[in-house]
Order: sequence, then structure tokens, then C-alpha cells
Amino acid sequence: MKARHIILLTAMAVELILFLYCLLRKSNHVTAGYICAVLSLILLICTGWLLLFPKITPIETTGEYQIKREDSFYTDTSRPETYADDGSYRELPVSFWYPAEYPETQNCPLAVFSHGSFGMKDSNETLYRELASHGYVVCSIDHTYQCFSTKLSNGKTIRLSGEFMKEIAADSPQDKPEQSLPHFEKWMNIRTGDINFVLDTVIEKICKKSNELSVYDLIDTSRICVMGHSLGGSAALGVGRWRGDIAAVISLEAPFLCDIRGVDTDGDFIFEQSEYPVPILNIYSDASWEHLREWKQYEGNARLLDMESDDIQNVYLSGIGHFSLTDLSLSSPFLTFVFDGFKTNYAPQETLKKINEICLKFLDGHLK
Repeated sequence: MKARHIILLTAMAVELILFLYCLLRKSNHVTAGYICAVLSLILLICTGWLLLFPKITPIETTGEYQIKREDSFYTDTSRPETYADDGSYRELPVSFWYPAEYPETQNCPLAVFSHGSFGMKDSNETLYRELASHGYVVCSIDHTYQCFSTKLSNGKTIRLSGEFMKEIAADSPQDKPEQSLPHFEKWMNIRTGDINFVLDTVIEKICKKSNELSVYDLIDTSRICVMGHSLGGSAALGVGRWRGDIAAVISLEAPFLCDIRGVDTDGDFIFEQSEYPVPILNIYSDASWEHLREWKQYEGNARLLDMESDDIQNVYLSGIGHFSLTDLSLSSPFLTFVFDGFKTNYAPQETLKKINEICLKFLDGHLK
């Protein structure tokens, strides 16, 4: 824990004691006592905000291009919304990061990103910006109702689905794989459906020379990568296996959930055994690395550990946890420290720069 965290936590403890003292001591039940309680509460809230959300400096990109961003909304009229009963179709907010003033004689590879269970489309913006500065277009998706918070085209804000949260909380693949399998199938059907729809929509708009977004003029649809973190990484792995126009896949600590075909009589998952068809980069943290050969849902990942090559790369970043693979570590180092089990040992800037470097090298080798 950093000295800053310790100082702020100590200050919060003192402010909490002062608030309780002012509020509970009978002799303080006068105007001055209540003012003291209110002020100490305000101090407590402000100190807590400083602890959770310190002022951050974005990580500078290393590429030659300045970066632009465009946002849009795609509605899949072939899929009613799973988590709503109002008859609405599934709507996905998307954002593009791309290089400004890119040579007209060249097109950019496209990378589509899928966030984790409680993430948002901005969850790995440091990576998106770095790739865009080197001549890539990155499209990131808000998976509505599986996203911490997103805003639809009508201005309505959508929070995490309570149904989805209950499914996550009840999931126990080690003890009850037969109970987890329907959850995996449901989540992967939604996530891969989202990614496929976004890819198909982007390709269609490019073919029709749509002028809705200027980014469409830059994309080379013959060079596509799918990426994701956690649940989003699992979906990316599935899309990369079954879709024929994917050139590479990057997974930030995710099991091959789409490769699970069932559960055998011993309670183990049955996995797809065919070779993975495209180059793949798996990045792991302390959260999973030591468990890859023992956790049932990671059997497909463990198999790749013995198949290292230019096309199959497995990278272990020690001293960090699962959420350190996202920009949460930058926007709220303390929350990341807590969520990662109080085991994060490195500054977020150092980790995120390393992830940028690894992903860029992999993509340059396979898409450029």
C-alpha cells in the first residue's frame, strides 16, 4: 500500500471518529455540535473521493499520429434485448479511436475490443490510444446491461442488470460446472453476438461508403483483430475461432468459454480440441497464472502453454492482479488494489505501458 493511501485512510479514520463524536455526544446536541458533525462528514467524503479517484495524468502515446475519437450507436433489429421485457432491440454504444491525418494512400487495421463483466467501453482506453497513435483503428463496445453504466441513443442511462449480477455471483465452475455451463453459453451467445454484429455493421457501412463517421474511410477490413478483457476476452476468443475474417486475437486473462462443449461424467468441461486457427496473444496476471492447469474453465488456456510459438504467445505479468490489466488501475489505484486482493505491487503506469508494448508488438507482427 502506498504512503498516500495510508495517509488518506488515517485521515478518514480521524474524520469518522470526529463525526461520530460530534453526533453522538449529548453535550454536542446544539447548533455548533451539528455544524461540527456536518463539516467532519464533508471532510470524510472529500478525503474518500481523493482516495478512490485521485487526479490522473493520461499516459502519453508513443506513435507518430495524433488521435481522434468518434462515437455511435448500433441497434441490432434481429435481437430483442435479453435483459429487458419492453420489446426493445439490443442497442450497443460504440466508440472509435483512430489516427488523425493518416495518409490517404493507406488503410488502418481494425481492432474491436470487448470489456469485462463490470467494465465499460473506455476500460482500456490507454491501449486504444496507443494503438491508434501507431496507425490502428480501435472500436470498443459497451455491452448493454453487462456494462457498469452506459447511455443509449435516447439519452437513457442503463446500469448493470440485476439478473446478470446474480448469475455472476452464483457462478462456481470448480464446484458446479454443470450449473456454470448454461451461464457460460448465455453470456457467450450475447457477447459474441454483439461483436459479430458490430463487425458486420462496420463492414457494411464501409462497403456502402457511409459518411456517418469519418473513421469508416480509414479501415482495412482485411486486417481485423478482436480483443477483450476477462469475459470480453472469452468472447473475443470465440469470435476468433469461428469467424473467417479475423487475423489475430488478444485476450487479457480470459478462459476459452466458447470452446466448452459440455460436462463429462467426472464433472470436467469438455473442450473443443481442434487447433486455434489464428495468431493469439494471452496475457495473464497473478490472479490466474498459477491456476491455469488446475482451474477447470482454463483447460484450453493450459493446453496453449505447451504450444508457444510466434502465433501462440502467452505472457505472464507478475506482481499485479486481474483489474490491473485495465485502466481502473489508473483512474482508481486504491480500488484496483482492493479488488486485486491487496497484492498489486507495481505502479499502474508501468503495467499499462508494458501491456501497450506487448500488444503493439504482437499486432505489428501479424497485422502489419
